[in-house]
Parts: sequence; C-alpha cells; structure tokens
Amino acid sequence: MRTGKTTRPASPSRPFRAADHLQSEAEVAAYIEAMLEDGDARAVPVALRTVAEAAGGMGALARKTGLSRETLYRTLSKRGNPRLDTLAAILAAFGLRLTVRTRGGRGSKGRVTSARA
Repeated sequence: MRTGKTTRPASPSRPFRAADHLQSEAEVAAYIEAMLEDGDARAVPVALRTVAEAAGGMGALARKTGLSRETLYRTLSKRGNPRLDTLAAILAAFGLRLTVRTRGGRGSKGRVTSARA
C-alpha cells in the first residue's frame, strides 16, 4: 500500500471583494438592503463605497451625482455620516431610491395612529 500526500497544495488566495460581484441594480439593492438589516448604521457608508467601486469608482460617482470626489470620500468613509440629500443623490446614481415600509409582524398591521389630547 502506497502512502503519501493526497492533496494538492493550496492555490494562492485573493481577498474577497464584494464590488467584484455587484453586477446589476438588483444585486446592488440586495447588498445595501442586507447592510441596512444588519442594524449598524456605520456599515451603510462603507457599503455605498463598495457599490461605488463596482460602478466605476468615486470619479464616476462624482460625475453622476454632481458631488465632489472629496465629499464622497469623506461621506462614504468608515466615520462618514451622509446627509439625506447626499444619500438620495448617491442612491439615484445607482438607479435606486430610498423608500420606507413597515417592518411587519409588529402588531401595527401597517396602520398609523396618532394620540389626540
């Protein structure tokens, strides 16, 4: 019986880049939605930066939004805190829009109630 190595040496690995896998508006929307569901608001600017990389980089995003690259780099950094109008412009450049919907299953059945004094 012959014994010895039965496995091939591992090929060099490359780091995973989410931007390499975001090919359509639907994939971009699903990626951003997953980041929002995570609940960490700090992850959203980083996710938008990843999408910007997939869509041609900050220069391309700056041209589409009319915002400067410096503003985009600052806004989409780990410490970034995008304003609503900036967020809307970035999402529009990706073919997306900001929407609000009920969480569901919280007992509200989608109704809005108000307290009257």
